[in-house]
Order: sequence, then structure tokens, then C-alpha cells
Amino acid sequence: MPKILRPVISCSFTLLSATSNGINPHIHCILSEGGYSDDGFWRHVKHFNYNYALLNELEHRIEPSFKKIKAKCYTQHKQSFYVYAKPNLCDPKVVAKYIDRYLGRPVIATSRIDRYDGDTVTFHYNRHEDEKYVEETLSVMDFIKRLIRHIPEKHFKMIRYGGLYARHRKIDSKLHRVIFKDKHKIYRSFTQWRTSIFLSFGYDPLYCPECNHKMKFLELYYNHKRVALEEMYEKAMSKSLGMRSSA
Repeated sequence: MPKILRPVISCSFTLLSATSNGINPHIHCILSEGGYSDDGFWRHVKHFNYNYALLNELEHRIEPSFKKIKAKCYTQHKQSFYVYAKPNLCDPKVVAKYIDRYLGRPVIATSRIDRYDGDTVTFHYNRHEDEKYVEETLSVMDFIKRLIRHIPEKHFKMIRYGGLYARHRKIDSKLHRVIFKDKHKIYRSFTQWRTSIFLSFGYDPLYCPECNHKMKFLELYYNHKRVALEEMYEKAMSKSLGMRSSA
């Protein structure tokens, strides 16, 4: 059995709460059901212990000083962490849309603000602990204070990547072995600029939007200067190889 399993991990951190009454730090994590094993195969895993994995990783990072805290977590929180994991095989578009909406939304929805008279703001929310409906009235300055403390510090990274999404790993050169041979042709087509634009934005760049005729690619210009595609490709490849060797 393989000792190391590297899944695909994308984590988005947010302080937002369903209320403006407090800070509710939590993580939205997109995690693959399985990962690339150290024996060169993709292995499916449908369940793993979140608490065990997280606490062990924290102990490994923080070292022995975390052992007492880890023991308290097990004894004082017998119900473990609050983890709401969506069922497997979720629609990727639905998941991406939810995460995007959640990270881009304001601290409190305007629909929760009931009244504003110039001096005070009245708003409502459902309390997390018991889902009880709560209505509050605050002065304008106190209301603003509750909102601005959710703003992250400058350059604070809200989205982090791990596992196979991490950069500059030695196993990158071996990942192609996981892909079935009958799919190689499909995945190679993703590197073609025409296919990439079509898949990303939904239109064919070689079709004229006015007459719907197919155009022929002749030359590429950048900053009003002609660019040789071969030279551009060689520069990109040399830069990529240089980054990998330095890592």
C-alpha cells in the first residue's frame, strides 16, 4: 500500500458570518476524493478522518508544544469539528459558483438591513447557535465598526492551494502517467490556444463575428511589433525549465 497520497486541495478562508454580530472564521475546501500515490497511481478515497488528519498535521508543524492542545481538542470536543462536507460527485460549476459568490459578497446582505434613519441602523439575522431570529439596532459608527473588521489585511491571501495544486513539485513530471492513454489526445488539445479560448470563453477566435467566415492565422503582433511564435515558445519553455530547476 502507498504511504503518501496527494489529493487536489483548494482552500478559501473567510471571516464572514451570516450575521454582523461577530467574526466567524471558517474554510471552504474543495478536496478530491483520492489522490496521486507514491507508487504512481491515482487512488480513490471516499472517506477520511478530518480531525485526525488536521490535528496530526498541526502537531507535525508546531512540534511537541501542540500535544497538550491536541489532547484538549479530543477531550473537550467529543463531537469533533463542525464539518459540512457536500456529497461526492458535486457539479463543479455549482461548487465554483457557490465559492465565488461567497467570497465576493459583502459582510451582510442589504436584505437584512431593515431601517436606517441617519443615526441608527436596524438589521436582523438568524443566530448560528440556535437559528433564533435576532433584530439589532446600532449607531451608524458601531455598525460600520462591525463591518470593517471583516476586511483582511493588505496582501492577505484568502485562497490557498495544496496537494497536486501546489507549485514546483518533483512529481509533476510523472503525473501524465495517471491519465489514461485514450485521453492523451484530448488533454493535449487543451494546450492549443484556439481550443483553450473556446473552452474558457465559449467562442472560436478564428471565426469572424460579422460574416461568420473562418479566418486564417497569419501573424502575431504584440505592442505593434511582429512576434515570431517559435521564439515566443522557446522563451516560455526556457523560463519554465529554469523555474523548475531552481525549485
